[in-house]
Amino acid sequence: MDRLVSSETNPKLPTLRPVDAATLIIIDRKGRNPKVLMGRRHEGLKFMPGKFVFPGGRIEAGDRSMTVTGALHPRAEQALMARVTRPSAQRSRALALAAIRETFEETGLLLGTKDYGAPDSAPTGTAWTTFQERGIFPDLEALHFIGRAVTPPKRVRRFDTRFFAVDRTAIAEEIEGIVGPEAELVELAWVSIAQAKALDLPPITTVILDELEARIAAGFGHQLPVPFYHQQRGRFVRELL
Repeated sequence: MDRLVSSETNPKLPTLRPVDAATLIIIDRKGRNPKVLMGRRHEGLKFMPGKFVFPGGRIEAGDRSMTVTGALHPRAEQALMARVTRPSAQRSRALALAAIRETFEETGLLLGTKDYGAPDSAPTGTAWTTFQERGIFPDLEALHFIGRAVTPPKRVRRFDTRFFAVDRTAIAEEIEGIVGPEAELVELAWVSIAQAKALDLPPITTVILDELEARIAAGFGHQLPVPFYHQQRGRFVRELL
């Protein structure tokens, strides 16, 4: 767990309450060596500049009301509601949708299905209107919940991040021009898990890649336990949800 403790901790900072956030790992499992989609953050960003990351971010209001098809796997929902002060199915659903929306906003990839036509409605003024315009329902059934991590205290920003994974076949459409020199993500790369680990990554991303690799080797089933990384008495612990 030592690799999760970094120099970014500043004892002089206040202990912020972690903000709910979600991340999505898109996996291409067609070949012998599975590949994951990584994006490199702009060097000018204050938070993790230049690092390779999975797309993701915090919940927004529209994520609580967007129309979907399918439902989260019962085991995923159970794990999402574990170790939460006020657990609710709505919150779990919003986290999953935040991962899908943030992935679109950062990469231009719309994840879901066109099998049912366009959603009847979408929260106005949000990225969800693009899903409606393109005739794409976000599909929660396709998501796997594979990990959770809380940023340690005494950091500039703190997140309670849920890591979801989805197969590349869930990409319904791609909009060009989202990634570029002046965007949040300046490039995208499909890389093997071994290649991903060699990139400039935040420590937790390396840990989650290890977890993903083990999960794929174990069959990538919904019933597998979900690791939860957080600090207790100043030390990181790995708990299973």
